[in-house]
Amino acid sequence: MYITDDGQVAGSCEAGAAIDDDDNSSMTTLGTEDQLLEQLEGWADVAPLLRTLPERERLLLYYRFVAGMPQSQIAQKLGISQMHVSRLLSRTLQTLRTAVSGVDG
Repeated sequence: MYITDDGQVAGSCEAGAAIDDDDNSSMTTLGTEDQLLEQLEGWADVAPLLRTLPERERLLLYYRFVAGMPQSQIAQKLGISQMHVSRLLSRTLQTLRTAVSGVDG
């Protein structure tokens, strides 16, 4: 199995399936849980909710989780205290958790 130049998967699952010492061929692992898939499903629930947040909270989440900025740097960038950044993060994440749990259940 391989990926073509246009991003398509080509070949059979059985063709060239190498079996290592632990018998982990592609045929024996097809039915296993895929953590990346679970993350993508989680993002599918969260993405529409992010759009509903105020711009400052979206920026806060971007700076913290995408840019990897520490709270002190976020505080400087937004012109607020680090303590306020901490409170906003907690409140925003709780809002998202509550909304996602309502989506799931």
